[in-house]
Amino acid sequence: MSDRHHHEHAHTPDRHGEPAHSHAHDHDDGQGHGHPHSEPHSHPASAGLRHRLTHLLTPHSHETADKLDPALESSARGMRALWVSLAVLGATALVQAVVVVLSGSVALLGDTVHNAADALTAVPLGIAFVLGRRAANRRFTYGYGRAEDLAGIAIVLTITASAAFAAWTAVDRLLDPRPVTHLPAVAVAALAGFAGNEWVARYRIRVGREIGSAALVADGLHARTDGFTSLAVLLGAGGSALGWQLADPLVGLAITAAIVLVLRDAAREVFRRVMDAVDPELTDRAERALHEVPGVRAVGELRLRWIGHRLRAEVAVVVDGETTVRQAHAIAVGAEHALLHAVPRLTAALVHADPAPAPGQADPHLALAHHTHAHS
Repeated sequence: MSDRHHHEHAHTPDRHGEPAHSHAHDHDDGQGHGHPHSEPHSHPASAGLRHRLTHLLTPHSHETADKLDPALESSARGMRALWVSLAVLGATALVQAVVVVLSGSVALLGDTVHNAADALTAVPLGIAFVLGRRAANRRFTYGYGRAEDLAGIAIVLTITASAAFAAWTAVDRLLDPRPVTHLPAVAVAALAGFAGNEWVARYRIRVGREIGSAALVADGLHARTDGFTSLAVLLGAGGSALGWQLADPLVGLAITAAIVLVLRDAAREVFRRVMDAVDPELTDRAERALHEVPGVRAVGELRLRWIGHRLRAEVAVVVDGETTVRQAHAIAVGAEHALLHAVPRLTAALVHADPAPAPGQADPHLALAHHTHAHS
């Protein structure tokens, strides 16, 4: 589905549909002409910014048919990340299950169930990515990209359940200590669990940040919590080898605290996305680009929102009051074009051109004031 770019101009009562000059700009890494990426709601330490070739050095096309729709490519990358991580975690859980049968380790059993549950979180994300490819219709006019936010909520709930399960297991071990047998096999299985989960975590987080999917990043953080749980099993096995049976549950409580910290970060990321929050740097970048557009005298209200892993913008720009409809349209096109180049993963922009008021002239939006006040 190609996103439509709309323009609304001060001298015309209607909003245009899809103009004849559709743009095809790809902001995904490795596609088209890239720009430095400012990650959504991320801090400099975790943003993982990747600088690409600038627009001037990379040939690009304004024909939609000339390249793959970046939204579809992002969804395809997300699906690949899910399938790969599902395979890795499934293999890890299978290896651990074999050791559980041989050793009878309850701690490793919990870790195995935890890893299997993490692998299954690919299901809601996969559904969200598939839904996100569906075209917008008269009911879902913005499309189905917000399904990723629902998947993110499901993942946060899964992490919460994982933390509760880890805490319950640790407390149960404190109240009823049990010896762990086949310690070498348990240690190897724990290391396999940590290695598999950490690899999957890094892969999901990297792809999620590159395509702008908060849900996939949250899922990667969840995989990292499972790796911590595997380390708890390893450290507990080491303590048991030294004859200290309480080592396993005490380390389990410490790892539960670490899971809660990761849960906080994942919940904050998903909450911000659901509330339409964006990185302020994206807003600043959009404003700077608009101020450089010839004919734009000022920038009024600017709004950005995420729909899945794609951005949409709405902005009002002030133009000379004597401009014609065609001139105002050309300025709006230039403003939209500048936004598409300046803001990573922006796929649509609605630009409204306001005429600069003449001395003594009433505000042209005065007739709408009572509607604004009624909803404030």
